[in-house]
Amino acid sequence: MIIDCFSEQPGLARDEVNSWTPLPGGSSANIACGLAKLGNLVDFVGAIGKDHWGDALVQLLDDMGVGREGVQRRIKAPTRKVYVSRNADNEVIFAGFSDDPTVFADAHLFADALNPALFIRASFLILGTLSMAYLDTRQSLERAVDIAREQNVSILVDVNWRPMFWPQPAAAPALVYDLIQKAQYLKVSDDEAEWLFATTSASAIAHQLPHLKGVLVTTSEQGCRYWLMNNAGALPGFNLDSEDATGANDAFTAGFVHQLLQRGEACLQDPNVARQVVTYASAVSALTTTRPGAIAALPTPTEIAAFLYLNKLTPIH
Repeated sequence: MIIDCFSEQPGLARDEVNSWTPLPGGSSANIACGLAKLGNLVDFVGAIGKDHWGDALVQLLDDMGVGREGVQRRIKAPTRKVYVSRNADNEVIFAGFSDDPTVFADAHLFADALNPALFIRASFLILGTLSMAYLDTRQSLERAVDIAREQNVSILVDVNWRPMFWPQPAAAPALVYDLIQKAQYLKVSDDEAEWLFATTSASAIAHQLPHLKGVLVTTSEQGCRYWLMNNAGALPGFNLDSEDATGANDAFTAGFVHQLLQRGEACLQDPNVARQVVTYASAVSALTTTRPGAIAALPTPTEIAAFLYLNKLTPIH
């Protein structure tokens, strides 16, 4: 869980920017808050600095109704701040960190402090892959996977390829691929699918990884390609005026897992229901782009239901 600092002067280099807008972020935190907003019980596990920004993030978890029993506070490691700008075409550009990327709190989640009791009552463990970049947090993630597998908790890996987070980017593909081998569900963007599997076909990825129950490949405005328990398909994107795409992929993951929690994973065996599940996730993602920010923009169940109704789509729980 981090602070994203957005430039208020798009198109300028970082040292030319006069002011930044700080907003809470981090893929896993976005997903946790999205699940909570949809009415699910969810706990966030991660390390946050014991500083002003960290206090604000912890308060946000409380405000969003996200459990924080799994949160570790680091006294000597600050909360990560990521600087983000935009070019003339309004495309997001990474502008750097506030310090060396390895010193921040999220890089130092300690495995021996994880609480196995959190996993006993869990249905899903959702993992991002940026955690794999740092030894302490990578060991915690591996420990979490071991506990989840002991408890028969389903694991979803949401690949989030950001090479600037990795001290050794060349090590990333093998580490991420090994993590996916232990999951039941995989979500990737089309760029990430090409990076890891040399294809954007959900069915082709599932063929490479036959242990998976589901593969989701999101393609921005073009929609989603999916393979879910042998049911394959593609869903076009929704035609909406997008203001800010930050967090849209995280919102998709939250919507997808929410549907499985409501319906049960076996629902994916029905091709019509599998498509409904993806439709719901896509609607959550699309609505998130209509407002600025990631967490603040997450839609409510009522907004999603109204959107699906207005688009003459099958009502979904």
